[in-house]
Amino acid sequence: MITYDFEKAEGPMYMHVYKCLKKDIIEGKLKENEKLPSKRTFARNNGISTITIENAYDQLISEGYIYTIPKKGYYVAHIEHIARKTNNIDVQYKIDVNEKKKYSIDLSDNSINPSNFPFSVWTKVSREVMSTKKEELMTISPVNGVFELREAIAKHLQSFRGMLVDPNQIVIGAGTEFLYGIITEMLGKNKTFAIENPGYKKLEKIYNQKDISCYHAVIDENGMTVKGLKKTKADIAHICPNHHFPTGVTMPASRRYEMLSWANEGEDRYIIEDDYDSEFRAKGKPLPTLFSIDGCEKVIYINTFSKSLSPTIRISYMVLPIHLANLFYEKMSFYACTVSNFEQYTLAEFIKKGYFEKHINRMRLFYSRQRKKVIDIINHSSLKDKCKVKENDSGLHFLLQLNTKLKDEVIEEKLAEKDIKIKALSDYYFEDSGSKKEHFFIINYSKLEEEKIKKALETINEILKS
Repeated sequence: MITYDFEKAEGPMYMHVYKCLKKDIIEGKLKENEKLPSKRTFARNNGISTITIENAYDQLISEGYIYTIPKKGYYVAHIEHIARKTNNIDVQYKIDVNEKKKYSIDLSDNSINPSNFPFSVWTKVSREVMSTKKEELMTISPVNGVFELREAIAKHLQSFRGMLVDPNQIVIGAGTEFLYGIITEMLGKNKTFAIENPGYKKLEKIYNQKDISCYHAVIDENGMTVKGLKKTKADIAHICPNHHFPTGVTMPASRRYEMLSWANEGEDRYIIEDDYDSEFRAKGKPLPTLFSIDGCEKVIYINTFSKSLSPTIRISYMVLPIHLANLFYEKMSFYACTVSNFEQYTLAEFIKKGYFEKHINRMRLFYSRQRKKVIDIINHSSLKDKCKVKENDSGLHFLLQLNTKLKDEVIEEKLAEKDIKIKALSDYYFEDSGSKKEHFFIINYSKLEEEKIKKALETINEILKS
């Protein structure tokens, strides 16, 4: 007679019976076509109700583990090629999840300090949205995102970046990586892309995953050169004119018009303008976007809330020229928006009620002070005579030039041995580059603590002395 231990049962009693019977069937303890006890007998022997047994049997029948014959009873079903599980519950598989090593000090960390996120305001707005927009929250978002958020972004771009755009030119997506994929599908896989060298290496990986041919165009002190771009014979140029990563270069107006002239020379040429951290400019206003000075519909503008709010929100957007917006809706309207309605409506209200602008102003002041503090620490450290800060008025990082003959990789390895991570500018050059700049290191200061930068500088000084 089948009996089970019910003292350690968790959850509904019928689920415990169901799991025990299912386990015995899978492991072969209960054989095919073997008759199971009647509900009354099973219940009486285990001291539980017949309703519990009935519910457990019904669940097993619905999943195909047992079957019933009227007036005869319940039987174990035949299950083709059933996988017999072992009794060992400590199962481990050799799966490499490629987890990144965490360092006690990470000078390349560009994440946001949790204390700087407006949790109380965000929570307040989120509650208001959930209480007043129940119908909208349960309605499937259109392919380009909810109108309220696109309208709020359009007004923000007008006041902050001088861009006049229709909300229907804006497409919301879960991260810029997703939007890059949308662009490649919209423009066609036969196009070739040029990216900045040195530059953000993840871009090449993303485009390669989409089977897109990707070439590297050199940059100088003014950004990507048209001469280097023409050498690649690319159709699309992907650039960060406001604040290039990792050099920090800002493209002047003259070079921006040169880039637009290049785009106008070919019908299928476009520029992807990545404006990823334009909100954080230390001095003065940002230069006008390429999109705002483009009169021939050649620029696709991309921005994200990852830097201004948090990388974990995963809300980015692109602004398409009118003819590409029409092409997008024609070719890709079957897609679903990849951002939750809850987050879209909350962010829309956050922007419309002025909280986003207040947050940006507060963070701009914070980062300005943080930047000054970190540079002051460097200028008063033991390393001060062996380094030089290469500043730029934009963004959340700067370059630290070291006076040394040691190779960049040697310094990185020696710091890693001390549990300190740093990335060199030379790490961001692609293999085909013949003019890597050595001895420049990237300092991301957005989350950098005073004691950690001091310790890192002391360690770097010891390495250079040795």
